[in-house]
Amino acid sequence: MSKYRLQTIIFVLTSFMLGCNEFIVVGVISDISKSLNVSVATVGYLVTIFATVFAVSAPFITVLTNRFSRYKTLMVLVLIFLVGNTLSGFATSYAMLLVMRVVTASVAGAIESFIIAFANDIAPHDKRAVLIAWISAGFSIASVIGVPIGVAISTADSWHTAFHVISGITLVTALLLAWLLPRNVAQTKGGVKDQLVFLTDKRVYLGIAVNLFMAATMYAYYTYIRPLITTSMGFDLTSLNWLLFALGIMSIISNRLSGALAERNGLSKLPWFYVADMLLLVALPIALNSQVAGFGILLILTLIVTIAGAPIQIHFLDVAAESYPQATMLASSVSAISFNIGISVGSATASLMLSQVGLQNISFGAAGYALVSLILVVVLNRVIAAHQQSVALEK
Repeated sequence: MSKYRLQTIIFVLTSFMLGCNEFIVVGVISDISKSLNVSVATVGYLVTIFATVFAVSAPFITVLTNRFSRYKTLMVLVLIFLVGNTLSGFATSYAMLLVMRVVTASVAGAIESFIIAFANDIAPHDKRAVLIAWISAGFSIASVIGVPIGVAISTADSWHTAFHVISGITLVTALLLAWLLPRNVAQTKGGVKDQLVFLTDKRVYLGIAVNLFMAATMYAYYTYIRPLITTSMGFDLTSLNWLLFALGIMSIISNRLSGALAERNGLSKLPWFYVADMLLLVALPIALNSQVAGFGILLILTLIVTIAGAPIQIHFLDVAAESYPQATMLASSVSAISFNIGISVGSATASLMLSQVGLQNISFGAAGYALVSLILVVVLNRVIAAHQQSVALEK
C-alpha cells in the first residue's frame, strides 16, 4: 500500500475520531443523566457548548499557531484531545465532564483544520477534492457506525467505557499521524493581521455565507428528524434506527458526490441543487402524509442539501493559495466554523417554526434558507467570474 493511501486512511480515521467524540453525548445522553444525577436537558447543554467552543476556538488556534511547525502543533493538539477525552471517561461529576468537553472541543476544530491543510499539501492537485470529501465523510461514518457502537457499549457496560474506547482510537490515530505525516511542510508564515485580511476578500465572506446558510437549510428540518419520521410519517420505533441508518449511508454517498462535484467546477453547478432543495422542502409537508413519499424526499435531501461542502472548502483553499498563502490554515478552518454557526441558526429556526406552524410545516423555514443560499451562490459565482476576468486582463 502506498504512503499516500495510508495517509488518506489516517486522515479519515482522524475525522472519524473527532466525529465519535462530538456525537457520543447525543447517543448516551440518558445514561449520563442517570449516572451524574442531572436532568437530560442539562446534559443536552454539553452538545450546545461543545459546538460553540468548537466554532470559536478553531480560528484563534489556527491563526495564533501559524508561525510554529504544523506537524508539532498538530501532535500537541491531538495529545490535549486525548487527555480531555480520557478524563471525560473518568468524570464523576457534571462539572468535571463539562470542563473536559470544553477542553476537547477547544482543540477538535483546530485538529480538523490542520488535517485539511495537510491533505491540501500532500494530495496531488487533481485528488484534493476527493480526499477532502472523504475527510468530511469520516464524520458521517462516525454518526452511522461509531455512535451506535458507542450506545451499545454504554448499554452493555457504561458511558465511561464508550469514552475510553474513543481514547483508544485516539491513541492509535496519534501514533499513525506521528509516523505518516511529513515533518517539514512548506509554510508561508504571517502575523495575525496578515492572515485575517483573507476574511475581507469578497470571494471568501460570500463563500462563508453560502456555507453557513447551507448548514442552516439542513438543520432547519433535520433537528427534528426523529419526530418527522415517527410522528409525522407514522413509522414505529423499531423502524427508526434502520431509517436513520439509511439516511447516514446517504450522507456518506453525498460526501463522495461532493468531492466529485468539486473536481468539476462545482460552484457553478450549485444553483441547480439549491433550486431542487427549495422544491423538495416546499413539497415535504404534503409528502409527509405518505411514508414512501416523505422518506423518499428526506433521502434525496440528505444526498444534495450539503453537497456544496467540498466545492466550498476547495474554493477557500484556492483563494488562499492564489492571494493569501500566509492564511492557508485559516482557509482550512472557516468552512467548519461557518457550518457550526449555521447548525445553531438552523436549529433555532426549527424550534421557532415548530412552535409557530407545527412539526408538519417546519421545512418552510429550511426552504427560505435554501433560497438565501441560492442568491448567495449566484452572487459568489459572478464575483469569481469578475475576478478571473480582471486577472486575465492584467496578464
